[in-house]
Amino acid sequence: MQFSADEVRRAYQRMRTIRTFEERVEKEFALGNIPGFVHVYIGSEASGVGICHDLTDEDYIGSTHRGHGHCIAKGCDVRGMMLEIFGREGGLCNGKGGSMHIADLSKGMLGANAIVGGSPPLAVGAALSAKLRGGGHVSVAFSGDGASNQGTMFEAMNMAVVLKAPAIFVVENNGYGEHTAASYAVGAPSIAARAEAFGLPAEAVDGADFFAVVDAMRRALDRARNGHGPAFIETRTPRWRGHFVGDPQAYRTKSELAAAMAIDALENFRVAAKERGLLGDRDFADIDAAVAQEIEDAVAAALAAPPPSLASLEQDVYVSY
Repeated sequence: MQFSADEVRRAYQRMRTIRTFEERVEKEFALGNIPGFVHVYIGSEASGVGICHDLTDEDYIGSTHRGHGHCIAKGCDVRGMMLEIFGREGGLCNGKGGSMHIADLSKGMLGANAIVGGSPPLAVGAALSAKLRGGGHVSVAFSGDGASNQGTMFEAMNMAVVLKAPAIFVVENNGYGEHTAASYAVGAPSIAARAEAFGLPAEAVDGADFFAVVDAMRRALDRARNGHGPAFIETRTPRWRGHFVGDPQAYRTKSELAAAMAIDALENFRVAAKERGLLGDRDFADIDAAVAQEIEDAVAAALAAPPPSLASLEQDVYVSY
């Protein structure tokens, strides 16, 4: 599997952006600047960026309540995302969606979704539209291990197989559905093996290894883009934080949390990229500095922007009152 230096630079830039963005979101939420709840993607950067690495703006993704990382991996504007999460005018959804409902159709981002198992049916519909239009485009449904028990996922996988929809189902298994361990709530020892029963190829990969994720995704893309139907990927990735920002995580031991945080997708990436002779320490330092400034500028813009006006309350809705 060959990668150019530019590809690797772009991948690291997106992974670093996710990490820095989410760390700043945690801080701003604690300061009371962000309304509602937020669920950060820290620790899973290689999964989202690896899955989206070879996607185009014409390919779709459906996300989850933990969707900031997916948005950035798909190329959504960071400033627009920050404005949205702050609930400010000028956000990707003009400040009306917030953290769990960011969408950007211009990037093929169908939206974050607060419903567990909500994205697979939407992604299959998008995949069928792509199939009818032609062009070899695909749709990706991101879900978590908790969603692997939902009927919506089962029905969506079955329909995708029957109709040979170019859909790729991605379950990011971080070990917990909200506060419940997957080892307790998921009866099958392998989520990927369960998916195979629906008649689609499935594999499990190390979700903290960007290169392994891309390798698996390229096999799934080759199948979907060439009319052979759907595929399934389980990325096994650590969850560094609780279910939501502020979650005390009383259901996890300190040793378990320390073991999870010892698996660092960004550090894994840096080591692999240097071993391949693609990027060096100076390259990483330059990217880190540029990303830090981009996030700083995005937060400043969000703090300065007004909330949506009262006059816009009935805009961007499907029903006229």
